[in-house]
Amino acid sequence: MSAEVDRLNDITKEIIGAAIDVHRELGPGMLESAYEACLMYELLQRHLHVERQKPVAVSYKNQTLDCGYRIDLLVADEMIVEVKSVEKLERVHSGQLLSHLRFAKCRVGLLINFNVKWLLEHGVKRVVNGFPE
Repeated sequence: MSAEVDRLNDITKEIIGAAIDVHRELGPGMLESAYEACLMYELLQRHLHVERQKPVAVSYKNQTLDCGYRIDLLVADEMIVEVKSVEKLERVHSGQLLSHLRFAKCRVGLLINFNVKWLLEHGVKRVVNGFPE
């Protein structure tokens, strides 16, 4: 488990570093789609495997249903990044990310709100699905 924790922590640091670079360049006030595209570019520059707007099926009563859920960014096939540009992160955003984690069978995700004035760190929240904080 320790190797998995270390790997996910390393990926988390890379994602946050990339997000900080995007926030420094663009600042607050842009559309989520712009931040998402720029963050994907930064992650690819860091040689991470990234999928954008990846569909996620919902499992319901042993049926797999396409309900239109999409992951903003799936990094290294195991970490979900949800990009926001909102006044402030709400509990519903964490709940949505946790649902995505469950349906995608991922253990760790990041909510990143780029609509913060000064430090992007104030807009980052880590959400876990059955994994140590």
